[in-house]
Amino acid sequence: MIDQLYTQTASNNPNNSYAARNDTIALILAGGRGSRLHQLTDWRSKPAVPFGGKFRIIDFPLSNCVNSGIRRIGVVTQYKAQSLIRHIQHGWSFLDGRFKEFVELLPAQQQTADETWYQGTADAVFQNLDILRRHNAKYVLILGGDHVYKMDYSKLLAEHIMQSADMTVACLEVPLQEATAFGVMGVNENWQITSFTEKPQNPTPIPGNSGMALASMGIYVFNAEFLYQQLIRDHNISESSHDFGKDLIPYMVPRHRIFAHRFYNSCVNTASGIPYWRDVGTIDAFWEANLDLISVTPQLNLYDADWPIWTHQEQLPPAKFVFDDNDRRGQALDSSVSGGCIISGATVRRSMLFSNVKVNSYSVIEDSVILPNVEIRRNARLRRVVAEKRCVIPEGLMVGYNKEEDRQRFRVTEKGVTLITPEMLGQDLYPYSKKS
Repeated sequence: MIDQLYTQTASNNPNNSYAARNDTIALILAGGRGSRLHQLTDWRSKPAVPFGGKFRIIDFPLSNCVNSGIRRIGVVTQYKAQSLIRHIQHGWSFLDGRFKEFVELLPAQQQTADETWYQGTADAVFQNLDILRRHNAKYVLILGGDHVYKMDYSKLLAEHIMQSADMTVACLEVPLQEATAFGVMGVNENWQITSFTEKPQNPTPIPGNSGMALASMGIYVFNAEFLYQQLIRDHNISESSHDFGKDLIPYMVPRHRIFAHRFYNSCVNTASGIPYWRDVGTIDAFWEANLDLISVTPQLNLYDADWPIWTHQEQLPPAKFVFDDNDRRGQALDSSVSGGCIISGATVRRSMLFSNVKVNSYSVIEDSVILPNVEIRRNARLRRVVAEKRCVIPEGLMVGYNKEEDRQRFRVTEKGVTLITPEMLGQDLYPYSKKS
């Protein structure tokens, strides 16, 4: 149905699709810590966490915007934003302001009369109302900055316009037992939302599919003036938590035209026929999603030239593998190795190495995710490890072979993945100049 809607929108007026995207401003909410990632977010916000060998999580919604033709983008920051700000400044300055293209950083500035920081997702947008109005957009696209997926927002926008909606919510179909972590909606035969409950204990199943629920992705399209009216109304309610899922959407559903949009209809590159969307919000989920990328046919296609993921591209030499002796051979098997890496007489299996990783002789790395600028010294053995940036793994260190010993020094997850940081290794020499 969505393809028909999109085609109909374009056929009625060939300039409609372009005009709608040009009349849209996207706002990416990127201020969250992501506390379930533990020490990975001690020095950075969750959207700034590295992912996929060379990217940051924020690169996915940003790339989706650019690839969808939406090139007026604001990024709302708050928690420990310096790493995120630096990444956007270095990697996202290619948009041309002369053509009203931009990625604008919107840090928390206590802009309201009560001088508070962002109190909720809706409040984060409300505090930037003057900036949004200045851009004179007809539609506002609200996105989270902390999920990994590929989506054509122009199809979401086309459906929103064709339905004459006030607001449209992008949704996933998720197993009922997982739906307690989402906002869950009920819809009628036209996909107009009839009910919305944030993180319900007993989620409502999809009609005709008792094992699945319709969950909000935290992706919304609003008619701009309607959004502004609702934000002002909510701001004036003192007992509101000023959150889209908890406050605004439940209020709007019985009173206005609020529709659901199936992610299946706008997802890009569904390798297995199932739309790819990941919340890499735990160490286990982060490890699993990264290692999925090294499989023969990953669920997330990063090799698609038609829908590239853009990022800050360091000028690095190619990866290098040295020594081919019987007792030490530089090799990587079933792995992804980024630029600037040197595998010197070591073996890497089923692992992802980010940029500038050095693995020295006689070391063995298996089923691990090694973030940038890590040095692994001789005779180290790492299994099922996530190593934070700038770790120096000591010579002979063994991790992943004795969980009880590992727990005495490192963080070990329920699934047996071990997180190693410089602080855990006693290497936090310059805490106030740490760069993430």
